[in-house]
Amino acid sequence: MTEHPRPPSVDKLARALSNSGLPHPICVDIARSAIEAGDPESAMSRAVDYQRTLLTPVVNATGVLLHTNLGRAPIAHQQLPVASTVEFDLATGERGSRQLAVGQLFARLCGAEAALVVNNNAAAVLLVVAALAAGRDVPVSRGESVEIGGSFRVPEVIEQSGARLVDVGTTNRTRLADYQQAVARRDVDAAIVLKVHPSNYRVEGFVEETSISNLATLEVPVVADVGSGLIDATCPWIKGAPPAWLAGEPAVVQSLAAGADLVTFSGDKLLGGPQAGIIVGRRELVELCQRHPLARALRPGGLVLSALQETALAYLRKDVVTVIPFWHMVATPVGELEERANSIVAAVEASHPSAEALPTNALPGAGSAPGVTMSSYGVVVDGDHLESLRGHLKPVIARSRDQHTTLDLRAVTPADDAILIEALLASS
Repeated sequence: MTEHPRPPSVDKLARALSNSGLPHPICVDIARSAIEAGDPESAMSRAVDYQRTLLTPVVNATGVLLHTNLGRAPIAHQQLPVASTVEFDLATGERGSRQLAVGQLFARLCGAEAALVVNNNAAAVLLVVAALAAGRDVPVSRGESVEIGGSFRVPEVIEQSGARLVDVGTTNRTRLADYQQAVARRDVDAAIVLKVHPSNYRVEGFVEETSISNLATLEVPVVADVGSGLIDATCPWIKGAPPAWLAGEPAVVQSLAAGADLVTFSGDKLLGGPQAGIIVGRRELVELCQRHPLARALRPGGLVLSALQETALAYLRKDVVTVIPFWHMVATPVGELEERANSIVAAVEASHPSAEALPTNALPGAGSAPGVTMSSYGVVVDGDHLESLRGHLKPVIARSRDQHTTLDLRAVTPADDAILIEALLASS
């Protein structure tokens, strides 16, 4: 009879995985799975596979600056492990408002009377509609009754808020008269009019939409969901004219100036901060939102508030390009990207003779400025190397088409060029 070697004990194999960096209970689970599969030698590779299911830093070489799957706006934020005045008033020594610190900064930044922060923009829209229109009607253009990423559907959000959606106009053309007729109907009890930025799609051709300034002539408050978080269309934090790809993108300052009573937007898109939803506008309406029971359920924690505070201060100081990575990426000259691409090609051409430095088109991403691109530069090599690049010690996320792999440099920091070189050499 042939004797089979006895498998190692679960505890012994788990301890052999200690250098994986995983906690011992996880190592025990992995060791047990490997032994039960009759393959204890696979334990370390299983540990590596498990490690890669955790949140992992990657190099974003996709050319999509605000990549939803990669966390949208990259931010650098550090907070010391100390107590903070999240809800403490230093002047009185009593409980303070969680919204005061960041709210006052965003109100000042946007030219609004007041501001409120929740955990994302979908939550901001939900809270506004619930606080201002529960049990009543909300006219929305059919062309703006959209579904945005993550199954965020405007009709469903309005339904969950307790309000009733009233469709206005048509998919491609909605005029002021359409809103006027909806508000005047006897069977409609309009509480607000909601204008939604379509975000991730664009209708072109025979189209017409109603501006905020025209909607402001109605007898009900106008709520504008501008979504992408562009604070000011003039971009006063960068040198020269605003980037051409921002043309037509709705901005918070201009939406308020046009007559919107409330504006909602995201923190982790064009703003360049952490995930958050921000509500700015008339004080009495913001306060109604703040007093609503949902406000507590949707409020952000101290880490988000602290990161948002630093983001707002950067805008007020006008050192955005230096402090906020997204805007630093945007401001990087194409010539600088081309030089870096040529350096990478020179470093990998022995193993990748097909490597070329070529102009590319990068995207803002995350539904911001849909359908537009910005000039960029990247490295293109023959073959589909996506899996190999993802398997690098620090994964590189690129894009592939027609058996060509492109590593766009617009969203890659210069410090990570060496990682791209290592990953490409390993993929040859």
